[in-house]
Amino acid sequence: MDIQTIGIVGAGQMGNGIAHVMALAGYEVMLTDVSAEALENAMKIVEGNMARQAGRGKITDEEMVEAMKRIGTTTTLTDLGKSDLIIEAATERETVKQAIFEDLLPSLKPETILTSNTSSISITRLASRTDRPERFMGFHFMNPVPVMQLVELIRGIATNEETYAACNAVVEKLGKTAAAAEDFPAFIVNRILMPMINEAVYTLYEGVGNVKSIDSSMKLGANHPMGPLELADFIGLDTCLAIMNVLHDGLADTKYRPCPLLTKYVEAGWLGRKTQRGFYDYRGDTPTPTR
Repeated sequence: MDIQTIGIVGAGQMGNGIAHVMALAGYEVMLTDVSAEALENAMKIVEGNMARQAGRGKITDEEMVEAMKRIGTTTTLTDLGKSDLIIEAATERETVKQAIFEDLLPSLKPETILTSNTSSISITRLASRTDRPERFMGFHFMNPVPVMQLVELIRGIATNEETYAACNAVVEKLGKTAAAAEDFPAFIVNRILMPMINEAVYTLYEGVGNVKSIDSSMKLGANHPMGPLELADFIGLDTCLAIMNVLHDGLADTKYRPCPLLTKYVEAGWLGRKTQRGFYDYRGDTPTPTR
């Protein structure tokens, strides 16, 4: 299938990043969200990020202008029905994602491919609630989308080869690299990354080190670009906790038990950068450890 038009559900950090790279790659994009304000903000973010790329010489001013023209917005979900490929990038809650796909189904073309940008939820289970499980798969971008080179492509148990090939061709056109993953909890990246972050929180919880020493140790001792607690704040502590719960519930192994301190931070509403407090306090000029 030759994909030319792409619908994106959700205008948050992931959705606007996906719209950005798709438009630059030449695809016609329709971005939807329940909030008109979120859509307006997303377009400002995309334009600002493209302007930075143009300022660094990564794209031309003309490429930026043409890419921005390719992005349309709507608050009506069914306007995406004519798209060749739909990427759902809504909040990481299965009931929300199921409701989105259910509302989309009546307006879709028979050949439309449905995908989810979920970082951990079962693709097979999401696909089973639609009328096209063979044309459904996981299309998981890394954050921030314009910068990160990897895309996880996750086959559900029913995903056919044509669907995989079509999505893989899109990744190639974006100039990114696809990693094929099977549909098991948290796939590849988060199956490895989240337990490391959770262990860093346990290391803090048990008093082995403080926030600064833990992050410095991994940056200088393992050559990681960000420390695990700093990275957790960037991802969002609520997202980290949700993925750990998916791992714990899906694999029934105690090694995936979320750290109680991670749960406590989420209960406090200290979710990281997006709420200005997490393992660091971002309300001042420089981030300050909270423990």
